[in-house]
Amino acid sequence: MSARGHHTVYLGMAPGVGKTYRALDDLRRARDGGREAVVALLETHGRAETAARAEGLPTLPRRTVARGSVVQDELDLPGLLAWAGRVVDAGGGRPLAMIDELAHTNAPGLEHEKRWQDVETALVAGIDVLSTVNVQHLESLNDQVARLTGVRVRETVPDRVLVDAEDVVVIDLPPAVLLQRLRDGQIYPPERIPAALNNFFRIERLTALRETALLQAAEEVGARRVGSARPVRRRDDDERRAVDERAGIGATGERRLADDVAEAVQERLLVLVSAGPGGQRVLRRAWRSSRRLHAKLDALHVQRPGHARTPGEDRRLDGVRRLAAALGVELLVEEDDAIEDAAERVAATRGTTYVFLGAGPPARGWRRLREPLPMRLVRRLPGVDVRIVADRGDGLEKKRRSREDR
Repeated sequence: MSARGHHTVYLGMAPGVGKTYRALDDLRRARDGGREAVVALLETHGRAETAARAEGLPTLPRRTVARGSVVQDELDLPGLLAWAGRVVDAGGGRPLAMIDELAHTNAPGLEHEKRWQDVETALVAGIDVLSTVNVQHLESLNDQVARLTGVRVRETVPDRVLVDAEDVVVIDLPPAVLLQRLRDGQIYPPERIPAALNNFFRIERLTALRETALLQAAEEVGARRVGSARPVRRRDDDERRAVDERAGIGATGERRLADDVAEAVQERLLVLVSAGPGGQRVLRRAWRSSRRLHAKLDALHVQRPGHARTPGEDRRLDGVRRLAAALGVELLVEEDDAIEDAAERVAATRGTTYVFLGAGPPARGWRRLREPLPMRLVRRLPGVDVRIVADRGDGLEKKRRSREDR
């Protein structure tokens, strides 16, 4: 199998909206149509209707990993690759596999740390994959989701996984319907329902997450219409897609539009990131803006020559590096006594048109007499837009910062 597999991601706003259910339906339809298809990894979370939907479908055995007293059942990646090889050798065409929960963290000692990396390996091997993820697990939305829900999601998926997917299907469900499903015991067992209703499953939080998921889909639609032919679909918009095809909206026209936009706009963003608590937040906001502008993004960290970072600064800068790598952003580290000098050098060599920076703490003492950094950047970078990213951190974020500082 030499050609890369086709990746379809089912995107939802919360657990229980029907992502896995829909993926199983699509897998079954493909198998009924004559394709070799298998359930490589299914997480039912005890939901009877989900388990029933998988009945009769070929399922790969899981791989059991024991670590002390903890036993985890994980995706058998070698087994999946071996199955796909047998399918191809037998002339069965391109194999199709369903792999649930992209953001899952694998047990230590396996081939990859994250399940989305297992999916990437399967795609490289030429396997078509159906996978599922909730919008709160997207890396660039981590701060926004924490602010909306009061919950900091620890398991994340790089946005590029969604960007690179050939098809993104938004599984949309009104919050009131989802809440009723929860009360009816269709999402969690009875003992977990009261806690869920009092925390994550509150109508205002679900509404905000739904809006976030639909906005994410809208942004993907805009990016793909400019940059590629890969579609993003609502659960019920197959008919709308057919109308577009009849109207002659195709890959050739979209690629021509992409070339025209790239030639006319040519925006490039530079985000200034510190080793302070807000470095990752500013980077995420700048990355999402770069997606909306269809622009490339560079990240710059400036440190004073000879400055010895504290353990807390080292830890936070390492976090920024990991985040930049996950988002596909190049992190530049420059030494200079003046941030504006380093920013001017980098902006000149990179062709920067926008600069993003955090608001920073209020100036105290003699620093209040100095011209603020944003104004210095405006003077030094004529023709470059300077944007200050507001600190919208809630109580949860402030508590986290306090712990990090201690």
